[in-house]
Amino acid sequence: MSAPLITDPGPGAFDSRTVVMSGGSRGIGLAIAVALAQRGANIVLLAKTDTPDPRLDGTIHTAVDTIRATGAEAIGVVGDLRNDDDVARLAATAVDAFGGIDIVVNNASALAPTPTAELEMKRYDLIQQINARGTFSLTKACLPQLTASEHARVITLSPPINLSPDWLGRFPAYMVSKYGMSLLTLGFAAEWADRGIACNCLWPETTIATAAVRNLLGGDEAASHSREPEIMGDAAAVLAAKPVDVTGQCFIDADLVREAGVTDLSVYGGEEPIEYDFFLDPPTS
Repeated sequence: MSAPLITDPGPGAFDSRTVVMSGGSRGIGLAIAVALAQRGANIVLLAKTDTPDPRLDGTIHTAVDTIRATGAEAIGVVGDLRNDDDVARLAATAVDAFGGIDIVVNNASALAPTPTAELEMKRYDLIQQINARGTFSLTKACLPQLTASEHARVITLSPPINLSPDWLGRFPAYMVSKYGMSLLTLGFAAEWADRGIACNCLWPETTIATAAVRNLLGGDEAASHSREPEIMGDAAAVLAAKPVDVTGQCFIDADLVREAGVTDLSVYGGEEPIEYDFFLDPPTS
């Protein structure tokens, strides 16, 4: 469930803007795609899930249907973020269909909260290729179109850099892949400061009730203490509406929706005690 945002960008806020997203078949990515589509954006997704998987909800095709149900235009490109040809085809599809690219959402991510001794090298390579490399590949592929846009924005779903020994040491391989996404995005912001391309990170304050949480982090019990993906969708809409000179920052979803006037975050679900997400230290009081 979405909360009413008092300072909501509103219907039509992103009319004629085109969003390119990695992933988006379900969960947080789909919630962000729907939130931007409800406000007028065209959505182009790259995802691998062409046919149903019993472990996962939905496919790229059901995601496109969900987005189109808002009245927006949406296109699904079946492909792999690790394949440079697929990434190039995604960007070309957006340009061919809608004439440009205004917003890039680096959403796709592989989860591996695994200690070093237990992590296979094959899995290590996967998380680096999808998370850090995928962020670089997709953003780079869209750069010519972003440079031409008056509303250019990169939103990467990655955390603020927390150098607490607890987070550095809990699962170093996954940590470096997610911090790699953040550092790239902050680096893009600095590199393109004079091009009018806003580059920021967005991260959930709490765990989000997704298939990943259910499958890898504790099943229905873990999901019950997590907020619904719609909080990330609303937060992304607030972030996407900010001026392009708001760049080089890591935002937390709860802060953004509070900024937009939501005072009761329980509308996004989650039983107490709420589970804080990775890389965020819970309040001490």
